[in-house]
Amino acid sequence: MPVILGEASVLTTPLSLVRIWALVSGCLTFSLVASLGHPQLAGSEESLRQTLRAFCMFTWCFFFILTLIIILVEFIQFQSLLPISWKNLPITVAALGALMYLSTSVSFPWTVMTTNVEPKAIAATVSSCLTFLAYASETYLIRLQGREQRGYMASAPGLLKIFQVFGGCLMLVLVSKNYRSDDPQAWLFWLKLSIYVLCFLMSLGTVVVMLGDCASRCPLPFDRLLAGFSHLGVLLYMVVTVICFTNILTIQAKNDSSKLVIESVITCLTLLAYTVDLAFSIKLLCDRG
Repeated sequence: MPVILGEASVLTTPLSLVRIWALVSGCLTFSLVASLGHPQLAGSEESLRQTLRAFCMFTWCFFFILTLIIILVEFIQFQSLLPISWKNLPITVAALGALMYLSTSVSFPWTVMTTNVEPKAIAATVSSCLTFLAYASETYLIRLQGREQRGYMASAPGLLKIFQVFGGCLMLVLVSKNYRSDDPQAWLFWLKLSIYVLCFLMSLGTVVVMLGDCASRCPLPFDRLLAGFSHLGVLLYMVVTVICFTNILTIQAKNDSSKLVIESVITCLTLLAYTVDLAFSIKLLCDRG
């Protein structure tokens, strides 16, 4: 099939305009941050800030590349040549990009909070917030399209799975900095980490299957498999939620307490996403039955 370049009008549609908006503001964000200095702090706080800063930079660069690819593919019009479900990819990138940019817009200002905040850091934070609005707008515009133009990932269960991937990604970043070899309850750390990794892989695997349009090739009934994943996710996140709240009640250090509160909030939100996703799966099975 020949590759055909699109007309300039392709770049002036509302979807293309918000993608260009996200592309420009995202590029501005990581360019400003790359030119910033690296204030040095003492102790574990410095380690956490450096980890979050690296996470923010990875997020900005990663979604800049994905958005650029989507714009080029839309303009060159060779979607049919790619082994990817094009109905699912843009909404997945837009929704996950909105969530990731929301988290970086909150976490990045904390990583640069010093006595003298540079104007570039403020500009980068504003630019990150604008990029979040761009991805949120793109998600809304794709959701407005007709059902024949939208894929599974644009449905409510699909968006919930994107949120599950987002929540699992954040938890892996946060929990990885809480490990202490001298902690007598280190086994709880490994239990939580194992649960987060397992649930993250289940949700990420589901998203990858949908993006690859491989659901029909699954040897098991895929709707029942999704229901099983959601059920398992609910049970596992309930265990982690109990552990988190127990740790909050027993923790002594103020710094550790703030970290656990953040972890507990994200865990509860992800548990809610799995619970609602399970309800959708059960409803689908009942309707088909």
